[in-house]
Amino acid sequence: MSARRRGPARARSGAQSPRRALTIRWTDRARNDLVEIGDFIARDNPDAAARWVEMLIKAVELASTFPPSGRVVPEIDRDDIREIIRHSYRIVYRVSAEAIDVLTVFEGHRLLPKGAVPED
Repeated sequence: MSARRRGPARARSGAQSPRRALTIRWTDRARNDLVEIGDFIARDNPDAAARWVEMLIKAVELASTFPPSGRVVPEIDRDDIREIIRHSYRIVYRVSAEAIDVLTVFEGHRLLPKGAVPED
């Protein structure tokens, strides 16, 4: 019986049109964060640094197709401020109707940087 239920659900999900990704806007802070992450890793392995930064960028691109997939940032508790976690990094972004604004990228063991999230 469970196999019968799964069949139509798969067929329906395959028939859905793909989501349109929201525009991604990187704040200066988030761009600087990526540069610093890349520079730090590049001291030991430049190729790994490029792959690592690319992985973080791809995570944001994926989030732009379904912004609510990120969790609400616990320290902020606002529905429009979300984060995705990739390995040891937190990528914090703000969701609006037309875009996601990447606010900061930082190591997950650290506290959310002061001033990273606008008060509005």
